[in-house]
Amino acid sequence: MASHFSPADLSRIIEMAWEDRTSFESIEQLYGLNQPQLIRLMRSELKASSFRLWRARTSGRTTKHLALRAPDVSRAYAPGQYKR
Repeated sequence: MASHFSPADLSRIIEMAWEDRTSFESIEQLYGLNQPQLIRLMRSELKASSFRLWRARTSGRTTKHLALRAPDVSRAYAPGQYKR
């Protein structure tokens, strides 16, 4: 599955998956991976312990799903996250 992504894209997908405010839908829109496909990719790319931590972190997190997200959350990252 990961073979059709460049190393840079793969790194960005993993980074986005770890970010609290980046929704699964955003990742799907940018890279074409739905939630089950993203889970499979993360399982194959991360160490087992890291994958378990990621799943525990994302399971039930409302900000990872656009439909469950509060209406006032309109961006995918915190304002201070990408400082210049």
